[in-house]
Amino acid sequence: MKEFIPAFRFLGVFLGLYFGLNLAYGLWISSYGSSADWATRVVTEQTSFIINLFGENTSTFPKPASPTVSIMKESQSVISVFEGCNGINVMIVFVSFLIAFKGSRKQLTWFLPLGIIIIYVSNLLRVAALYYVALYWQRYFYYVHKYAFTATIYLIVFALWAWWMERVSGFSLKKLMTSK
Repeated sequence: MKEFIPAFRFLGVFLGLYFGLNLAYGLWISSYGSSADWATRVVTEQTSFIINLFGENTSTFPKPASPTVSIMKESQSVISVFEGCNGINVMIVFVSFLIAFKGSRKQLTWFLPLGIIIIYVSNLLRVAALYYVALYWQRYFYYVHKYAFTATIYLIVFALWAWWMERVSGFSLKKLMTSK
């Protein structure tokens, strides 16, 4: 039973942080009522800026009495960005894993912000790509949003976790896979 203590510790810390951070995030989101939260507005504005760098002429518009912000082309809403599209839930999973997994505080102080920045920028690019899918390939939007881009963002998180385990914290995935 002693050999399972590290696994139980990891699960306890991970689940405790994950649920605790999600509870805090849910309370924070609830404080905005039927309006879009600050993070969703910022992500939408920055995504619009990125899209405009590629020659589009977009603007953002918070929908009245709705927790969404639209990215507009001319006077037409192309895509609505909801609270779940701001990337915070993905960051919560990432942060919970890193803190639960063994590693030094010194390593955590540089890797945690780096990972959050990578996730944040990846999410901005994901929302920008969804804008183009909505604009030019509307019939594929649901599938690309629901499956392809969700898988992509979680693959990025998985790659960050693997980097953390193998390169930063010194844990060997190969050793784990070949142990008997």
